[in-house]
Amino acid sequence: MKTVRALERGLDVLLQVQARRAASLHEMHVALGLPKATLLRMLQTLGQKGLIWQRLADGAYLPHVDARARSQALTLEHVAEVASPWLKALSTRVSWPSVLAMPRLDHMEIVETNSPLFRLDSATLGPVGVKLSYIHTATGRAYLAACREDERDAIIARLRPRHPQEGSEADLRAILAETRARGYAAREPLHPWPDRSKQLVLRDGRRSMAVPILLDGAPVASINITWPAKRGTDDAVMLRHLGALKHTAREIAMAIERAALTAEGRAPAGAVLAQFAGPTPQSVSPGENC
Repeated sequence: MKTVRALERGLDVLLQVQARRAASLHEMHVALGLPKATLLRMLQTLGQKGLIWQRLADGAYLPHVDARARSQALTLEHVAEVASPWLKALSTRVSWPSVLAMPRLDHMEIVETNSPLFRLDSATLGPVGVKLSYIHTATGRAYLAACREDERDAIIARLRPRHPQEGSEADLRAILAETRARGYAAREPLHPWPDRSKQLVLRDGRRSMAVPILLDGAPVASINITWPAKRGTDDAVMLRHLGALKHTAREIAMAIERAALTAEGRAPAGAVLAQFAGPTPQSVSPGENC
């Protein structure tokens, strides 16, 4: 039986958007080999049917969030609001500031920071809205190492220079594999690709570590701790504070999940809180090795 070729191509476009979580017109042109004019018509049709939408910030196409799942959609504002008390609590346990960042098409965006709570000019972070590199920051590497392979491949393709050094992409993937294996990201080792933040990372005299915030095994954001290199060795700071950072990431993930369940009406707020029985931000534990 013959298939409907036009329908097949439209579904291929939809599957590309869903697999990448966010896709540009050029990426789909390269992946599918379809003319951009044809793609635009298909994307417009899919948008009219409520299957995808186009983000104003960077022009990327994203899967539509249906009414059933809308209460679980993770906006910048929602994640920042949920995470803010936990970042404040973290500032009472850790000597250095943190940022929380979420993914965009070719960068991570800072959505919240506890930096103003620290009177340290040498460790000022942010402000909200700053764009961070996926490749050259611990925050970006934490997300990139933890995301699904399809999403990781799409992000790396966006960042790949026109003429990359031989072996440089393999080196990047090795860095990400090592990051996954040890459970946290760092800025080091440096990587040669000329992405945003590279020069700042090279000259700001700081060190960072970061971990992803995971929901159902997939990252939705990442959180870091940053300190001046002259104030502590990497090993000493990580030994002292990595447990608190991981603990905070877990608590933020649980708080997001509680908020989603409550918004869906699947359980009363009190019942949901009792089900998870997590500590309040005021009583956050520093976690292991802290």
